[in-house]
Amino acid sequence: MVKNEILIIHGDDYKAMAKRVLEQADLAGLIGSRERHIGLKPNMVVPKPASAGATTHPELLDGTLEYLTDHGFTNITVMESSWVGADTQDALRVCGYREVIERYQIPFIDIKKERSREYDAAGINLKVCDAAMKVDFMINMPVLKGHCQTTVTCALKNMKGVIPDSEKRRFHTMGLHKPIAHLNTVVRNDFILVDNICGDLDFEEGGNPVEMDRILGFRDPVLCDSFVCEAMGYHSEEVPYIVLAEQLGVGSRDTQGAVVTKLNEGTLERRTLPMTGRVKKLAAYTEPADACSACYGSLIYALDRLQVRGQLSGKHTPVAIGQGYKGKGGKIGVGNCTRCFEKSLKGCPPRAVDITAFLEKEWD
Repeated sequence: MVKNEILIIHGDDYKAMAKRVLEQADLAGLIGSRERHIGLKPNMVVPKPASAGATTHPELLDGTLEYLTDHGFTNITVMESSWVGADTQDALRVCGYREVIERYQIPFIDIKKERSREYDAAGINLKVCDAAMKVDFMINMPVLKGHCQTTVTCALKNMKGVIPDSEKRRFHTMGLHKPIAHLNTVVRNDFILVDNICGDLDFEEGGNPVEMDRILGFRDPVLCDSFVCEAMGYHSEEVPYIVLAEQLGVGSRDTQGAVVTKLNEGTLERRTLPMTGRVKKLAAYTEPADACSACYGSLIYALDRLQVRGQLSGKHTPVAIGQGYKGKGGKIGVGNCTRCFEKSLKGCPPRAVDITAFLEKEWD
């Protein structure tokens, strides 16, 4: 897998999907020696099941551990710390990780209980816990979701979980963006397996999940988070820590120059994920017909952006989306399946950032 590649897979068998991404990436080849110490960093910010849109699905952890053990890797550690005020051990149980870790007999390190040291992170002294700095290869397993303070959160911000609680508090006094960017100059981020299954609309604690049913793979955390911005209807310039991380040499924001490898196409077999009040209100502006999860989720994210800008007030022609519109005409639609409409946006799926711009221009 090349550094600027993006791997995308759709479906509902999350364990198998995770393994397929790792196989495509040739993760074993990227890691190299079976003696190397591998760290796994999921997102267990709060003790809530992954269906709430805040935490990494345990199936991704399961698939990754099975892949690693099948390829002869044994020196593996799972590590994480929930946010300040939450109990990591409680999250370990509620999120469904304890059973997975015990089945593979893999050690788990609660970062809250770890010692830490201070490091020079590109000119800023930051404390990082010892366990994270001892690994030879770090697999970051974030959730693609919104955040009430930083707009989005994924690969770069997920590494905030390897610092002590005292440092997390200090990050907030520093404004979050600068320390997050600088932190990623010293912590490892060798492979990113992104849970894009049902991340929250705009809150890191979950509650408004948006069904996408995708898993993504990256080697570049800056490219990852730039892609996340566009998937949620933002430009990377709107998230300062992503821009600063690129300036510090952590990675590249060039999504246009990225190599996109789709391992399959979106499926019509969507789950019956209950819509929350906010998502349900946004869905009222849509007319789906056999819409794939990723396509429909992109439209929901775009509509949320328009709502924030005050552009959903009044009456609008509902936006058509889905394979049920192939070969049919209509007023306005998004995705390749609505190409016969009077106004249509290409994409399979289209990015939320493009949907937002399209609706701003074309919606009556």
